[in-house]
Amino acid sequence: MASSVDYKVTPRTFSVTYDYRCPFARNAHEHLVAALRAGAPWDVEFAPFSLSQVHVEEGGIAVWDDPAKAADLRATEAGLVVRDTFPDHFFDVHLGLFSARHDRSLDLRDESVIRDVLAAAGVDAGEVLDIVADGAPHDVYCKTHEAAVTDHQVFGVPTFIVDDAAAFVRIMTRPESDGAMARSTIDGVLALFDEHPELNEFKHTSISR
Repeated sequence: MASSVDYKVTPRTFSVTYDYRCPFARNAHEHLVAALRAGAPWDVEFAPFSLSQVHVEEGGIAVWDDPAKAADLRATEAGLVVRDTFPDHFFDVHLGLFSARHDRSLDLRDESVIRDVLAAAGVDAGEVLDIVADGAPHDVYCKTHEAAVTDHQVFGVPTFIVDDAAAFVRIMTRPESDGAMARSTIDGVLALFDEHPELNEFKHTSISR
């Protein structure tokens, strides 16, 4: 009788950038979370990227150094605290911040909105925001953004980074908790990296409704 073999799947490792203000980042990250929750064998780095910094004019003050932009960064910094300190709650907070912005049209610069998202996910909002105030998440945000720009010429979100390759991707659908569909969608993106590295841009001229 043949013995059973425990085949171990090596996780596919890649990064995907996000800024909570971008609806296309929301779509991509909903697919990522739904697929991961359904068992997709991926090791994903959820990499923060600042659209505010992208739009700073040459010679202007970087958002990291501009006190007037602190509120623009706070939601992402709070998410980073949860990602790195309370990882079991990260998916709920991550999607909750996207939902607050895009489903409920709330202003993520309002600290009370962030507090409500954290509380709804079962996270101590006061503890998270105290860590934000200490400044460490600010440094992580800055370094991650700048590394994406320097190493991969990233200019927006969501950008998928696979090994030494990076591609800006717009996914038009939302998974609606369909893990199989979400995995198929992301696998399709990853397949382009593997099978068609020569394909630089593929954009529909119209959007089906």
